[in-house]
Amino acid sequence: MLKEAYPYYLANRPEAPNADLVVQDKYTLETATRVALADAAAIDRAIGRAAAASEAMRDLPAFRRQQVLEHCVKRFRERFDELAEALCIEAGKPIRDARGEVTRLIDTFRVAAEEAVRSYGEVLPLDISPRARGYRGMWKRVPIGPCSFISPFNFPLNLAAHKMAAAIAAGCPFVLKPASFTPVGALIIAEILAETDLPEGAFSVLPCPREGAAQFTTDERLKLLSFTGSPEVGWDLKARAGKKAVILELGGNAAVVVDEGTDLEDAVSRIVFGAYYQSGQSCISVQRILAHASLYDELRERLSSAVRALRMGDPKDEATFIGPIISEKEAVRVEAWIEEARRAGAKLLAGGPRRGVMVPAALLEDVPERLPLYCKEVFGPVALLKRFDDFDAALDEVNRSAYGLQAGVFTRDIYKVQRAWDRLEVGGVVIGDVPSFRVDHMPYGGVKDSGLGREGVRFAIEHMTEIRLLIIRDPRG
Repeated sequence: MLKEAYPYYLANRPEAPNADLVVQDKYTLETATRVALADAAAIDRAIGRAAAASEAMRDLPAFRRQQVLEHCVKRFRERFDELAEALCIEAGKPIRDARGEVTRLIDTFRVAAEEAVRSYGEVLPLDISPRARGYRGMWKRVPIGPCSFISPFNFPLNLAAHKMAAAIAAGCPFVLKPASFTPVGALIIAEILAETDLPEGAFSVLPCPREGAAQFTTDERLKLLSFTGSPEVGWDLKARAGKKAVILELGGNAAVVVDEGTDLEDAVSRIVFGAYYQSGQSCISVQRILAHASLYDELRERLSSAVRALRMGDPKDEATFIGPIISEKEAVRVEAWIEEARRAGAKLLAGGPRRGVMVPAALLEDVPERLPLYCKEVFGPVALLKRFDDFDAALDEVNRSAYGLQAGVFTRDIYKVQRAWDRLEVGGVVIGDVPSFRVDHMPYGGVKDSGLGREGVRFAIEHMTEIRLLIIRDPRG
């Protein structure tokens, strides 16, 4: 069970001036808890304290930053069940998926603890011409300064962790706005961070109304904005971010190509997982399935049967695979997109009527490319099936999407592997698996409408630091 109420954290300390944010159990829609909501004055105060903490965070030795992160890993393990239950309730995530996300939270902080002591530089020879004789150069990476983070509802623990843990490892103070649907996980992380001796002002976690994002974006005291969410919001924030660095992870329209000769038993099990885990509410959920004509009919039958067998219900039930959509508004939208596609001639191979926030897993074929169900991000338990005859044409179809986060390719042909890697306009190509695969230390991010920059702890740290050059002149030459 969740606590009756949760404070927010401002400059490392809990504050509870109100309990204005109601957090629902996403399955029952009952009030699960209440959370303190930060106003404009609190956000301003937090940003000021983060700016004031920049020098202390910069000077914090690497081993102490590592100790902070290791403490978090220890406490996450001790509070594993509590974190998983909170995630199951506030996000509606099936309990098995919730446990998986807590495991990834631990992995992310553990990797950050390792990276905290790996900030390297280089010696740079400068004597490339006679005029530079007697000069030596070297460079190191230094923290960029106070960072602003905005995290989404679908992975409220791990996507917040990718920002928070990297910032601590880099030596950057930060303010974080968690999604209003799912603020509890980030607040539990903050509660654990408050047990450490981080410099005062090193972190603030502030649930706030959507308009509060403006302060997280435009305040010139902040040197970097990292946002994960919708393209519409993300590109608007970038336009208003001013001089600060910006990292955007804005979702996808992920495709998997199933080439001739693929082991269908393996491919079906992975595609069903990739398309429907946590009800498709993942940026790299399988949305488009392009299958070679030689195996299309068999794949369609196997997939249809497997999707119909998925169990939908209470996310607290160990047997549940499909849980609720984050809100009824979003569930209604997903249902409307499916019905629009059916009216346009698409065939529903699996699926059923919506029941409140519950949308049964759906599989359709022959969805016109112009429709939102095909060309936009569904963010629901829906996958689309289409045949192809030519592998290169299938790659071209993947690339026609405005998004470019990750793509999966099932093929046994090494030359096709190389072509996919060379030609697919995405941040990551996954061979022999679905695009939904991610390990938390790999470079993760997209191109086109999917965003800018990369997460994965080492790569996020690169964004949160900048190169500082030192040149030494020896007058003796």
